[in-house]
Amino acid sequence: MPENQHTPCENPLWPCAMTGAVACLAGFADLGVIVHGSSGCYFYPASLVGVPVHGTFLVENEIIFGTESRLSEVIRDLEGRYSRIAVVNTCVPAIMGEDIGDLARNGRVLIVDSPGFLGDLEAGYRRALEAVAPEVDPGAAGVNIDGICRTDPFCRGNAIEARRLLDLAGGTVGTTFCLDRYAAAHRAAPFTVGTNPDLASGVGTACGSLLGLDAVSETFENLAATVDGIDARPVREEVAWADERIRKACEKYLRRFDPPRVAIAAQSGYAVFAADLLDRYLGADIACIAARSGPGEGGGAVVHTTDFATLREMIAGAEPDLVIGSSYERAMAPHTAFVGLTPPLRGRVLLSSRAIAGVEGALRLMDEVLNACTSRNRRAGSDCADCF
Repeated sequence: MPENQHTPCENPLWPCAMTGAVACLAGFADLGVIVHGSSGCYFYPASLVGVPVHGTFLVENEIIFGTESRLSEVIRDLEGRYSRIAVVNTCVPAIMGEDIGDLARNGRVLIVDSPGFLGDLEAGYRRALEAVAPEVDPGAAGVNIDGICRTDPFCRGNAIEARRLLDLAGGTVGTTFCLDRYAAAHRAAPFTVGTNPDLASGVGTACGSLLGLDAVSETFENLAATVDGIDARPVREEVAWADERIRKACEKYLRRFDPPRVAIAAQSGYAVFAADLLDRYLGADIACIAARSGPGEGGGAVVHTTDFATLREMIAGAEPDLVIGSSYERAMAPHTAFVGLTPPLRGRVLLSSRAIAGVEGALRLMDEVLNACTSRNRRAGSDCADCF
């Protein structure tokens, strides 16, 4: 491992596998989630998922003499409150090698071994979903939605936008992975659309992504060809309407200002989507893309990294007009225009259900970009302070 590289559980830039597992499981409303570890292991995911989770809050003597009795106590306290309970194992109990499998003997308790050193958020999310063991019901109506994750600031907004588009096309929603009830995971529909390719569930036949206007159109054409009752025409019309609105707004911007130079940091799917959108409509110079997820280095300007030093060097070298990413990237370029795309997004009140997927997601991202860049140009002394 390079000298400046951290293991996933040591690096706060992107959540570890334990947090990914908690985020997946916390998306099931009737499933109680226990973080089996120290208070530090508990508070990090608890601060991100936005719903109550529980912990064993292990202390020294329990680590020395065994943690099973403490875990059993917490499970007993929760049994009457949830239909099922999921225990997410963290680094210390995993290293100790305690066998807590007997606690799952009644089938009402899931044991998910997802310590931070297993990998990144996506690895933990997939590990937890495997433990849930979703099943497809060939006779189930609707279309599943996947790629929904409780740590994502666009979690609820993406689910709402996917539901809206399916309703517009005359369809219904099957199971939402993972923002649903536990039982729904075991009667999933045969077909699925995604909102975030980095968190594809693998449940049902994938019919495409809702991330980007072209992807929305293509996905609904696929659905219309495979699912009875789906009409792609209303969605195509809305995509064309949104495309025209974005083009007009960007042309107005470009009559006054040069295309921005942009640095992007996010999960791979979101980062590439943002880069494509800005290139298409603004002719933006995409100086660098730091992808949180994915192995090794990508093609072109894409570098897969969760290392602070590497990211700081990339942004400093890019000298961007606009940074798209998290609070970390904002702190690295405090005087640059900024748009939030990935957690954490600190110092901002985020109450509304904002989407990044679908038609509304593309419109919202371009809203943010144009407003941020216009404000920056005004601060820089533009001669057109009232152009928008």
